[in-house]
Amino acid sequence: MEQSYSNKVANTFYQKIGKLFFAVAMVDGSVRSEEIDRLKQIVRNTWLPHDDILDEYGSDAAFQIEIVFDWLLENEQESKLCYDEFREFYKENTKIFNVEVKELILKTANAIASAYAGKNKSELTLLGNLQLLFN
Repeated sequence: MEQSYSNKVANTFYQKIGKLFFAVAMVDGSVRSEEIDRLKQIVRNTWLPHDDILDEYGSDAAFQIEIVFDWLLENEQESKLCYDEFREFYKENTKIFNVEVKELILKTANAIASAYAGKNKSELTLLGNLQLLFN
């Protein structure tokens, strides 16, 4: 994400990304510990170094991915609603999703889907829909 966008937009961006990744993990009806572990590993190794935008608490805004994911898990949210919310945000903010960001999102979503026993049909369908959305 480019530095020219406000921190508020950046926080919302990362929150919506967290919803998308939760949707990927929950699409088969349950979130496995392997999926959570893979998400946290990728956030720390890939998303945190991606930019230097801070949230309102002075933490890297990319941590919003984990915070939202954990909240959704604790509050038993539905995969479809989370995906739909991400899709609407994407459609309204396509300019902040450059090629690099889209590739990073797809790579992360695929890694989460593959974290436990490979990708199942529901995960493949959601990943296909995400790919279509980005094209």
